[in-house]
Amino acid sequence: MSKVELYAAIRRDHRAGMKMRELERKYNVSWRTVKKAVDSVWPKPRKKLPPRPTALDPYKPVIDEMLRTDLDAPRKQRHTITRIFHRLVQEHGADVSYQMVRRYVSGRKPEILAASGKAPVEAFVPQTHLPGHEAEVDFGDVTVRLAGELVTCYLFSLRLSYSGKAVHRVFASCGQEAFFEGHVHALRTLGGVPRSKIRYDNLKSAVAQVLGLNRARVETDRWIAFRSHFNIESFYCRPGIEGAHEKGGVEGMIGYFRRNHFTPVPEVDSLAELNEMVDQWDLHDGHRRIGSRPRTVDEYFAVEQPLLMPLPQEPFETGRLFTPRVDRYSQIAVRTNRYSVPTRLIDKRVRVVLHASHLVVYDRNVEVARHERLIAKGSCRLDLDHYLEALIRKPGAFPGATALEQARSAGKFTPVHDAWWAQARKVHGERDGTRALIEVLLLNRHLAHEHVVAGLATALRAGALTADAVALEARKAAQAEDEPTVGASAPAIPGTPATVTSLHEWRLAHLPPDTRPLPSVTPYDQLLRRRRTSGSDHHEGEAQ
Repeated sequence: MSKVELYAAIRRDHRAGMKMRELERKYNVSWRTVKKAVDSVWPKPRKKLPPRPTALDPYKPVIDEMLRTDLDAPRKQRHTITRIFHRLVQEHGADVSYQMVRRYVSGRKPEILAASGKAPVEAFVPQTHLPGHEAEVDFGDVTVRLAGELVTCYLFSLRLSYSGKAVHRVFASCGQEAFFEGHVHALRTLGGVPRSKIRYDNLKSAVAQVLGLNRARVETDRWIAFRSHFNIESFYCRPGIEGAHEKGGVEGMIGYFRRNHFTPVPEVDSLAELNEMVDQWDLHDGHRRIGSRPRTVDEYFAVEQPLLMPLPQEPFETGRLFTPRVDRYSQIAVRTNRYSVPTRLIDKRVRVVLHASHLVVYDRNVEVARHERLIAKGSCRLDLDHYLEALIRKPGAFPGATALEQARSAGKFTPVHDAWWAQARKVHGERDGTRALIEVLLLNRHLAHEHVVAGLATALRAGALTADAVALEARKAAQAEDEPTVGASAPAIPGTPATVTSLHEWRLAHLPPDTRPLPSVTPYDQLLRRRRTSGSDHHEGEAQ
């Protein structure tokens, strides 16, 4: 039993008439314990032992002086715990551990700050948010293992202040494109726009200039147009850490979302796959209760959703427009990265619409290329298909092409391609074998990738090393997939060599039956008789 329960039992028996000696024997305690229990309901707290001396004691005044000096130092030039530890060791020869310094500084630093009077306790006033009136927006960085590589992405969050309903989206950057696309996705998911205001940081996507310490801001033109389109009223928090509490709901939401859904670090092949997971996590979080609220987030949102303003009917172009010129490597520069386009566009200007996760290239309003947006700076993304017309004229450049290596890394150029290519070079030679492979790669413009790979595998087993044979087998694979029960071929017997129908035989087999009569040469025989007659008359004339 606890000490409080022991005291209560002793006091109860003492009131019943038991003597001190009897209480000692019954509860197996000393006379002093019985006396204390009779005198007081609460046990007296045990006295704290004096702190034991440590190796850090002689250096505590030195640490205090460093912390006091930091009170007037610039914020970014103050002592860290590591710097204090290094100074103690290097300047004072202290034989102490980093953990000893860290424990002392973590307890002493708030005391020195409070004693200086420079950290007054700020009063916070509780706020009541009306349903459908307010929201908060912020970005938070998250770490993701994307296609096997550990990268930093950005989590957009829009949270309704009344219900706590939040919508999230992960982007490769936190630029204006991501800022706009995050709003569009969130407002469509919520089904409306807050009536009063949305709180923001002073992020560059929206604010071009902060005018003093008041709420006045110079906004960017595209953000003004975006706000006008969706009828959003913006509210900007105070700059720096002082304004973080003004949108504490979304700050806490990002932390909660990161701890509960991004721990451990998610492993995905693309951001599209990750955002599908994020949508499911948002649905799941709608069933939770925030703090001591009696109802769930979704139950409060059911009250708030009908009170939101309706969305506009017309779409808003969230992408950023660029008009770069295509260089001689058939590449365009967008921001800090390079992307490939078809070689026919070299030395021409194209129109690029840059979105948060991808970019689209247009030539006179016709889409000519589409790339996933690169995350790292100074990178390039090349599509092998864009270079095929040039490579078929220069097959010697194919083996070392950067686009080929990227296609291998992306899984678009498979080991089946390599095996077929090797056999084609053995049979046709280096130049013609490579050209045959490039002709096969051109089939991807009309046939699905998996069908072309299936055609390559069948042609390789049969030793058919021409693009026509691969095309035929790829179309047969596509036809078998579209019509699995009609005209399906019998399953292949293990050990039986594969056979490939020639393109000429395949065309003849698919022609309609010929019902015309067989041709006759009888009319031509008349010409032969006439020729013989005229020939004999000619000889008779010579004889005369």
